[in-house]
Amino acid sequence: MDDPRRQSAQPDYDAFAPLLDGPWYTDEHRAFRESVRRFVEAEISPHVDAWDEAGAFPRELYKKAGQMGLLALGYPEELGGVEADPFFALILQQEVARAGSGGVPASLFSSGISMPPVAHFARDAVRRTVVPQVLAGDKIAALAVTEPGGGSDVANLRTTARRDGDDYVINGEKTFISSGMRADYLTVAVRTGGEGAGGISLLLVDGDAPGLARTALKKMGWWCSDTATLYFDDVRVPVERLVGKENQGFHAAMVNFNGERLSLAALCNGFALVCLEEAVNYARQRHTFGRALITRQAIRHKLATMAQRIRATQAYIERTAWAMGEGRQPAADIALLKNQATETLEHCAREAVQIFGGAGYLRGAKVERIYREVRVMAIGGGAEEIMRDLAANQLGF
Repeated sequence: MDDPRRQSAQPDYDAFAPLLDGPWYTDEHRAFRESVRRFVEAEISPHVDAWDEAGAFPRELYKKAGQMGLLALGYPEELGGVEADPFFALILQQEVARAGSGGVPASLFSSGISMPPVAHFARDAVRRTVVPQVLAGDKIAALAVTEPGGGSDVANLRTTARRDGDDYVINGEKTFISSGMRADYLTVAVRTGGEGAGGISLLLVDGDAPGLARTALKKMGWWCSDTATLYFDDVRVPVERLVGKENQGFHAAMVNFNGERLSLAALCNGFALVCLEEAVNYARQRHTFGRALITRQAIRHKLATMAQRIRATQAYIERTAWAMGEGRQPAADIALLKNQATETLEHCAREAVQIFGGAGYLRGAKVERIYREVRVMAIGGGAEEIMRDLAANQLGF
């Protein structure tokens, strides 16, 4: 008897088909989509179940992604980067989402939130040494901002860095750090000044720095993602590793979060699309009482509502990406978009598992994994409650 989890392995419905129909997509965008799709089909999709069970994916994947230029989007060419508008990042996230694993992009693309401040604000000798290594996939980079007692309250972080001669000395803890266990470089937010946002700086820390300890975290989802708590005990960092100016790191971190949230929104809608695609194909193949499940009105209405929410969210994603490509930072829209996308994902994941029935509760089904990973998407990059408060402030409410 066929395994019901595998009945949608060869889909005949492509929920992704209408994604690149807008006037802002070029032939270059479409060619990039096809190259990423082939990469995902060859290097990621066949392995995600095994990687999840193993709790990790091979470090070699960073190198393969680096060779494809997937880690280099949007960085200056002088650092090994590839000039790219925000739509390339959307395509990348939504194509990687087709594998149905949030753990892979969470760690594979951790450089996307750790390296932009280094590329733009670090001293020239540092950025020219570090950034090309990471973009090539030779080194792994992570961003360390979140703390055990702080969460999204970045302005009040407690990890300190005091000046001692030509070094900063770091003490404190960070947690929920993607790529935290095996990162070669850590972009760390620290308090170098007084209370609030005005006392925060960014430091680039080597992964093998004396006094740095790491503990792996086990999670509800993202099993193959390397996630850690970091402990800094008198970790010395040369002053040359200061990213930007002292006590001015908060702005760099916040601008960085805008790009992260746009990518998270695209990834969420990509997963929602997977849920729709899987649900449609399963409903066509599954028969109940002599008829295909998709002939039932209740199921068809579920699918139509999923498509409605996905397409509305995609339009919001593309509008926001266009604005960011024009040089704007529409903070309210980015925050609201992030929530819109996570809510769309939550709805679609729930409905897809419901359509699958018992088969959707078994390990190995894409919809099962995505369903487990909904909550982390709604928390990571800024919790839904924080996003609403940020949007309200930006809108003047």
